[in-house]
Amino acid sequence: MNFRHLLFHKPYDVLTQFSGEARCLRQYIDVPDVYPVGRLDRDSEGLLLLTSDGALQHRLTDPKFEHPRTYWVQVERIPTEVALQQWRVGIDVQDHYKTRPAKVRLLSAEDVSEVAPRDPPVRFRLRVPTAWIELTLTEGRNRQVRRMTAAAGFPTLRLIRVAIGDLRLDGLSAGQWRNLTTAESRRLR
Repeated sequence: MNFRHLLFHKPYDVLTQFSGEARCLRQYIDVPDVYPVGRLDRDSEGLLLLTSDGALQHRLTDPKFEHPRTYWVQVERIPTEVALQQWRVGIDVQDHYKTRPAKVRLLSAEDVSEVAPRDPPVRFRLRVPTAWIELTLTEGRNRQVRRMTAAAGFPTLRLIRVAIGDLRLDGLSAGQWRNLTTAESRRLR
């Protein structure tokens, strides 16, 4: 069977569903029988994989397969080494669970120099600096990144998923999508 696999750069304020009154996927993608692999919240942006292969969709979203997802996260204030270490070993968050260890690093201004401004812009506070971190997770609980950064005292201001496994957002502007290459599709399996 020929399955379809698409990469989509989800803009801010778009729901990861094809139905409803709000801004949603049907306004950007006119491909039948593809469904999101996981989701991104309305207030999150970035890489969304869509597929017509239900078995692949399950494998990529089931936490037991530990499929990595990488996010660039703009947080309020500059994270300390203590906070970075909490994220690296796992942090206790709401609902009394501890996250799996994550890979995390501070990003430089050069790293994020090509990130397009968001519309509407992220709130700006004159006396509160912000920083960008790169966070790679192998589980995907509801609003997990936002809960992890808040638990360490560094609330998320902006969240962009830049990669799923080795699939990258590179070259896609917000609202654009493309088919996976044959090689990319093979690597997913």
